[in-house]
Amino acid sequence: PQDRAKAVELYKNAAELGYVPAQYNIGICYEYGKGVPQDYKKAVEWYTKAAEAGDEWAQFNIGDCYKNGRGVPQDSEKAVEWYTLAAEAGHVKAHVNLGDFYKDGQGVPQDYKKAFYLYTKASGAGNVVAQVSIGDCYKDGQGVPQDLNKAFYWYNKASQKGYAMAHDKIGSCYEYGTGVRYNHKKAIEFYERAIEGGVSYSSRNLLRCANKYADTLL
Repeated sequence: PQDRAKAVELYKNAAELGYVPAQYNIGICYEYGKGVPQDYKKAVEWYTKAAEAGDEWAQFNIGDCYKNGRGVPQDSEKAVEWYTLAAEAGHVKAHVNLGDFYKDGQGVPQDYKKAFYLYTKASGAGNVVAQVSIGDCYKDGQGVPQDLNKAFYWYNKASQKGYAMAHDKIGSCYEYGTGVRYNHKKAIEFYERAIEGGVSYSSRNLLRCANKYADTLL
């Protein structure tokens, strides 16, 4: 704790001289209570200094603060503004979050094609969350023609990288025959992987699937 307090002091000295990474780091310290008492408002103040100087991570974090109402009133439109700035600077997660806002019509008019485009941008950088979202777009026919085979392809792409939520999606595909031949054993296997990865609702999916599989053995 003493070392962290010293680090904050050093960051402040550098930040007051206009060193942008230090301004961002002070924001992190205040947001998570590292070396200082947790203070979301001060976190936003320091993120704003760095963001106005063009720091994409600070821009993204301000977007998060507006999205979740941390240190500022919850405001989806302002979240979109800051995520857009970060995305334009190449921030991958900002593309994913923006995609979610366009998909849900939150802070912007609903636009499935725009959401799909943003997810594709993030996927190109290897983001597994975006890959699952692309799978969802194909599964539900949102922004692209419905294509269950492509949905399975994108879920599998993220699953192969070890993304637990993608394991659950693959489990569902095998359970219901979505874009792949239905296979209870594989469904159970992927639900188990998802559970091991910390996806709590996969336990319910596993139980349902296992019960159905047990019925086929009777």
